[in-house]
Parts: sequence; C-alpha cells; structure tokens
Amino acid sequence: MTIEFWQRLKSEAQTLVTKEPLLASYVHKCILAHHNFETALSFILSTKLADDVMGSLSLREMFEQSYLLHPEIVEAVVGDVEAVYNRDPAVHSYLTVLLNFKGFHAIQVHRLAHQLWLAGRHDLALFIQSRNSEVFSVDIHPAARIGQGVMFDHATGIVVGETAVIENNVSVMQSVTLGGTGNEAGDRHPKIKEGVMIGAGAKILGNITIGKGAKVGAGSVVLNDVPAHVTVAGIPAKIVGKPTCQSPCETMNQNILED
Repeated sequence: MTIEFWQRLKSEAQTLVTKEPLLASYVHKCILAHHNFETALSFILSTKLADDVMGSLSLREMFEQSYLLHPEIVEAVVGDVEAVYNRDPAVHSYLTVLLNFKGFHAIQVHRLAHQLWLAGRHDLALFIQSRNSEVFSVDIHPAARIGQGVMFDHATGIVVGETAVIENNVSVMQSVTLGGTGNEAGDRHPKIKEGVMIGAGAKILGNITIGKGAKVGAGSVVLNDVPAHVTVAGIPAKIVGKPTCQSPCETMNQNILED
C-alpha cells in the first residue's frame, strides 16, 4: 500500500509543479527530491518542528529511525492521510494533507513522541510534545495512545491527556479536550472508541468511555460514559438521539438535530 501511496503522491506533486510554478521549489524539496515516503515525511515534519535548540537534521534522523524500526507507524500515517482525504470536502489530493494540514502533522509528531516515551526516553518525548504544541497548537501527552485513520480537523486547541486512548477511525474537531477532572493520578483520561466524532469545543473529562460510533455535539461537556451509537450534547452532556450512520467520524455530520 505504501508504494502505491507514494507513487500517487509523486504524481500529484508533479501536477502541482506544473500548475503552480511558485510552489515548484517547495514541492521538490518536500516530495520529488526523496526516494520514498518515509524520507519525505521525515523532511517535512523535521523542517516544521526544528528550532534553535533542536535542528532539523537531528529531528529528521529520529523520525527516519522511528519509521525504520516501526513500519506500522508508516501504515498508520497512510491511514491518517486517507481519512482526511475521504472525510474533508475541502481536500482534493493526498498532497494537500501532507503539506498543509497541521492536525495531520501534529498526530505524526505525536507518533514519534510516543515511541520515545515507550522507549523510556521521557525527557526527549516531552520536548517533542512541547514543540508540537508550540508549532501546531495541539498538545498531546507522549503516553497517550492514538490509532490510525484519525483526523484532527482544523486542530487548533486540541488537548489529549496522558492516559487518553483514541482508537482507529475517529474524527476530532478543533478545541476539543480529552482531560482529567482534577489532580488525581493513575488512569484518569477518556477512552474514545472506533467510529466516534467529537464536535468542536467539546470537553470530555475523566476516565470515561465514549462508545463505538457515538457522536459528541459541539461545545458539550461529557462527564459520564457514553453508550455506543448515540448522540450526546449539552452541559452536562445527555443523550439527545442516535447518529444516522454507524461511523459518524466518516460522514462528519455535526448537526445533532438530524439525529
């Protein structure tokens, strides 16, 4: 899948170079100068993340090593690109997601931080988290677990706590918090099951579960478990209906009045 995906990206890049000459140099550096997807992605992320303390070369080496040791990460990245492409009507190419979507970028930076965390390199992982927050305005603790096919749409202001879990095929809008309820220790953050869509500005707090295929309305405050395949909204959130499909993350219908 990755080889076919890479061939499509290169084809889209060549088309963009012809269509928009002012972007030719940028697209060449990000895509066409590389021999595979992993090196291109490493270049893009390290260039965006670099600062005076941690240069792009050191970051690029970390990303490339992570992809070499954990090829499943690359498969997850492909799933994330396809998720955005399929769910966002404003997106008309894979290349747009790869080059321009900071929600996508933030998730991929988190994947590196998570691997560093699992390897016991906590200080470096926290540094990567900090840069992720500064650059993309998305704050994900390195210990948080995120599946594939995940879309952070617009993404600004998303916060994901240490013990949070986001399963495969989930869509999260801007300003969403997956947080705790105080200064308690241990397992204290939400678990988001497959197929869920979380509307803009929703706050999901505590060690609670948002069931498979559920929808959380924009601006809601969720403090209790949410059953599978229901729509919740309000402060505090209550069940107000049922999504019209099994996977709200895919249709992205945020109008809860239609449920």
